[in-house]
Order: sequence, then structure tokens, then C-alpha cells
Amino acid sequence: MNKRLAVAFTGPSNSGKTTLILKVARKLINEYKKEVAIIKHDPGDKARFDVVGKDSYKFSDTGAEVIVSSPHRTTYFSKKNKDLDEMIRLFNKFDILLVEGLKNLPLPRISIFRDSLDSDYFPYMNALATDESVNVADYDVSKDIDILDLNNPDEIISWILKNAKEV
Repeated sequence: MNKRLAVAFTGPSNSGKTTLILKVARKLINEYKKEVAIIKHDPGDKARFDVVGKDSYKFSDTGAEVIVSSPHRTTYFSKKNKDLDEMIRLFNKFDILLVEGLKNLPLPRISIFRDSLDSDYFPYMNALATDESVNVADYDVSKDIDILDLNNPDEIISWILKNAKEV
């Protein structure tokens, strides 16, 4: 079995996390021929996948773990919080796992910022991805933090392939 790698992305709302993950995932899949899995953290419990009154909602509302299978997708509904190992087992086969959020997970982490940096993120990050809207020299960023170009997905992927954690 190939080694499976995982990396996390963190940053404030509207910093560009989702956009970057989309660019990186598409490149990994199309150009690097990698199987990619993505986990997104929804801290406000705002994501909605189900419609009240539909069968999948009724099943999920019982509290049971539910899988809805259709010709083009499989959707898993769980009323239980899962730890990283449990979520990884759900995916089964992947080369690279991209995690958005979940800054408490023990994964190498790229923090994404535009316009300004938030030092609250510094203890959690291994790399900083930003653009010309931030002058990194204005901040007390540790020398151990790699500085990446937010608009260069190949540079981000290169960092991931070198620094991601084997899971």
C-alpha cells in the first residue's frame, strides 16, 4: 500500500482556505494523478446536506449512522463526532488527505492569510501561505515557519509532499 499523507489548512474566515484547497486538490488529482480526500471542519455546525422530510433526513434523525448510496455518490451521515483516525478509516483509499480547519489535530499545518496575520495562529502553523497583501517582515514569524506563495499551488504541493504526515 502506498504511503498516505495528510496536511491541514487553517486561517480566518475569507482568507482563501477553500479556494487554495480546491486548486491544490485539482492539481494533485489531474496533474500528479493522486487520490485526494478532503475533510472540512464546520465549527458552527452550519453545513446542511439534508432536507427535512426526505428519507435520508428521517433515517439520520433517528440517531443511526446512515449511508445513502446512489449511482454517482455515497453520502455518510453521522450524529457522532469522529476523531481523525475514524475519519481516515471512512475514506479507505487515498494518497493525500487535505483537512480544512481542526487546528487541534496533530498534522502539519499551512496557515492562510490575506491583508494581515493573526499571531494566534502562529503556534499551530508549520507554513504560512500569503500573498503580496501581507508584508511578513512586519510580523514576528518564527524562522522555522516556511513562507509560501498563496497564489502558487505548485509551491504549496511541493511543501505538502515534503512535509505532510504519514497517516
